[in-house]
Amino acid sequence: MGSIFSSIIATFVTIPLLGYLIVFIICKQITKKHRRSVHIALDITTLLFIFSVHHLILTIWEHNYFWLIILFMLIIAIAFVLVFWKVKKEIDFSRVFRGYWRFNFLLFLMAYVVLTIIGLVQSVNTFVAMQ
Repeated sequence: MGSIFSSIIATFVTIPLLGYLIVFIICKQITKKHRRSVHIALDITTLLFIFSVHHLILTIWEHNYFWLIILFMLIIAIAFVLVFWKVKKEIDFSRVFRGYWRFNFLLFLMAYVVLTIIGLVQSVNTFVAMQ
């Protein structure tokens, strides 16, 4: 049972777009609202993308930079709070966190795509060098 559970988690970490699609379909069936389902799927899939980027970095460069990912996320959070405070002169933490979390989704989605391409190119180069 533990093996099946860990295999499912590993699949979602390596292919987070599959996780997004599954969460979206389930939410769409439950809520019957497309926009709400997209937002819920984005919010949940952000965690998958964070761990996927970490896993890709481990695979490509064989170093653990998870602490750097967390530090970068904290710096972005501070920046979001400061910008929101400068613009609105008041901090609504729920709106700030929602915007911050969605920004993280976009950031880690782009990082996932770039790291996937880097990993593929590196793998092809290694294969060609062996021939």
